[in-house]
Amino acid sequence: MEPPLILIVEDEKDIARFIELELQAEGYRTEVLMLPVMDGIEVAKRIRKTSNVPILILTAKDRVEDKVEGLDAGADDYLVKPFSIEELLARVRAHLRRVSPAITGEIRVADLIINLEGREVFRSGRRIELSNKEFELLELLAKNPGKVFSRYEIEEKVWPGYQGGSNVVDVYIGYLRKKLEAAGERRLIHTVRGVGYVLRED
Repeated sequence: MEPPLILIVEDEKDIARFIELELQAEGYRTEVLMLPVMDGIEVAKRIRKTSNVPILILTAKDRVEDKVEGLDAGADDYLVKPFSIEELLARVRAHLRRVSPAITGEIRVADLIINLEGREVFRSGRRIELSNKEFELLELLAKNPGKVFSRYEIEEKVWPGYQGGSNVVDVYIGYLRKKLEAAGERRLIHTVRGVGYVLRED
């Protein structure tokens, strides 16, 4: 399973190389496209005509009018130079979490990767074996990071028509936590007392 490919469109070679190395260090694949003629706004417009991949504009232009132009051109986000590489990487992660799984075939939350087509799950590079219901439960939560699901909602979506015990959701959440945290990783599935469960990166 290959990591996401990120296209870097830049007119300054040093900045392009710096961003490329940082993204590669995070495990992403990269391609660099230099801009001898066409500007970033025009690139965003052309990409948006044929694709809904996330677009983040990184520019020295900090006027409100410039930001509006970039967002109206199809960009999803706008970061002004000089920038913090930590913030750039965090924004990249956020947009990849939101991107439609139909585009990438996978869901990424923090160090968790879910390959939807192959029904494979990895955490910090470690492969995790899940049963069908464990996978469906994890997929539901990961497709909606930050959304709190009640036990009833989870049961209806993962076990429609189920007539068994009322604690089936709690039991399977326990199974998932045990497997996802087997190597000492931090918790991703959190309990919201009196409501249900949510998958989020704290």
